[in-house]
Amino acid sequence: MFSHIMVGSNDIARSKKFYDALFVAMGGKPGVADARGRLAYTHNGGRFMVSKPIDGKPATAANGGTIGFTMSDAKQAEAWHKAGVANGGTSIEDPPGVRQGAAGQIYLAYLRDPDGNKLCALHRMPAA
Repeated sequence: MFSHIMVGSNDIARSKKFYDALFVAMGGKPGVADARGRLAYTHNGGRFMVSKPIDGKPATAANGGTIGFTMSDAKQAEAWHKAGVANGGTSIEDPPGVRQGAAGQIYLAYLRDPDGNKLCALHRMPAA
């Protein structure tokens, strides 16, 4: 459904350190900067980008918005969360763990990136 997701950043170097750690923790590669200085991460067929706002105004986080990343298992979600906190992110909501979702149990971990964007690591637990 989506071609890509892009978030704004007020400090691309800070964001690169943060997102490189997240993507490596989930089996991806560090981001690559394009000619405009935007960071691009490609993983499992998806594309995630980080850019200074084109309009020149400060980047702000979407109120009520969340960007979810699919994890292969709970261990990968834990590594993702730990990498994010160690590289400038903030742990938010409940601690990482299993929750009951509408379609069964899911493992969730939430972070805010250094610019305030809300991120989620999600692993759908196998049915018992």
